[in-house]
Amino acid sequence: MPANTSASNVMPPIDTSYKRIIAIALPVLLANLAMPLQSVIDTAIVGNMNETAKLAGMGLAIQLLSLLLVSFNFLQYASSGLSAQALGQLANHTDNNGRTATTASPLLSILQRALLLAFLIGAVLLLAKPWLIDVGLQVLSANPESGRAAKIYLDVRFWGVIAELMNFAFIGWFAGQGKTRYMLYQQGFIALINIVLTLFFVFIMNMGLVGVALGTTIAFWLGVLLALSLSRHHLKVSWTALLRADKQHFTKNKMLRLFSLNKDIFVRTLILTLSFAWITRLSAQSGDVILAANAILLQVLSISAFALDGVAVSAETLSGQAAGRRDWPRFLMIIKRTGIVSYSLAILLSAIWWLAMPSYLDFMTNIESVFALAYKYHLYAVLLPLVGVGAYWLDGIFFGLTAGNVIRNAALILAAIFFPLSWLLYQQWDMTGIWLSVWCLLLLRLIILGGFLYRAHQSGSYEKLQPEA
Repeated sequence: MPANTSASNVMPPIDTSYKRIIAIALPVLLANLAMPLQSVIDTAIVGNMNETAKLAGMGLAIQLLSLLLVSFNFLQYASSGLSAQALGQLANHTDNNGRTATTASPLLSILQRALLLAFLIGAVLLLAKPWLIDVGLQVLSANPESGRAAKIYLDVRFWGVIAELMNFAFIGWFAGQGKTRYMLYQQGFIALINIVLTLFFVFIMNMGLVGVALGTTIAFWLGVLLALSLSRHHLKVSWTALLRADKQHFTKNKMLRLFSLNKDIFVRTLILTLSFAWITRLSAQSGDVILAANAILLQVLSISAFALDGVAVSAETLSGQAAGRRDWPRFLMIIKRTGIVSYSLAILLSAIWWLAMPSYLDFMTNIESVFALAYKYHLYAVLLPLVGVGAYWLDGIFFGLTAGNVIRNAALILAAIFFPLSWLLYQQWDMTGIWLSVWCLLLLRLIILGGFLYRAHQSGSYEKLQPEA
């Protein structure tokens, strides 16, 4: 029956409808909002302790953790891109009845390799904790009082770094397969547990900054246990199969493939986190009031970025599947439609921030000098979604392609332009210069990535953006 066999091997096209894009993005958006919500709650609790130094210290601590942990969020992006392409490739194989012949093995191996790498990196960071905290706070130009507050917080939070890195791996792995509701369960659970425990430790146990950090640390470890359970349910495997490492999943070629992609994304993410650490350093050099005010306003960027990342995950998931099939016309359609959804969401977010900003600032701090300064500069923060959306959207496209070389090269170009430009802006306009630097960082990413994508489109060589299999 040749005709039937041929028909059974015809794959259904990738669903690129707006409904599908939003269906992937919405659970990611909700799940992602749970992530910055944790630092928002922590910052708000400290911001209402009537001590500017503690709030400034919280800003330093969060930035140092970002510098250390977000530098390794290649665990998320690599897991997402690889699992999306694995899913697209598995769709090429159908059985005699025309059904997709999938197996847990390729997806399980991606998760296991990412979790192993997360554990090893986290263990090294934990062992180096005293040195990393001391040197990190010196690099960020911490003042004595805010530095002490940051160290109290970080001494506890470091015990959760392994769990936080594993969290990156789980997020990417779920997202790459479009299993965004699992992300929502995991991140919502972590946020809820964190809020409950932090409020308990601070207001019932009177543990202060230690309680704030302890609530977050415990929440992340409980989140790892939930994510393992969700992964087992998704793959329909036993606990033994989930946790046992099969040697064939850790061959030299497979590990080098993962490492090569991770290396490029690591360079990119390190440059971005160093850029924000540089902005924090400029704020710290300007005094605790400016540092505290910017710590509150930059939460707007964090929340907005995580929300916009929902659509970026749609772009990554769908473009990764199209790349796995080499379906470039569909890939172009994905770029256009995810771009429209991204910018529509950015307009909505900026409108929400414009309306909510006075209430947000009042919630975040009761320190009058900090509130007044933050309000003076709040319009820079309100416009952040519109300024930054293009960078997040194009990140998703290139992560879906697993175009590590482009991601790395774009970051290197960014660094060469951003740091001297930022210094000139700060020297000329002080705090206004700091906020113009934030805007430049986001816009430069859009321009550089857009240039790479346009060049590939003009030459029709999207395949050249991808590494060899």
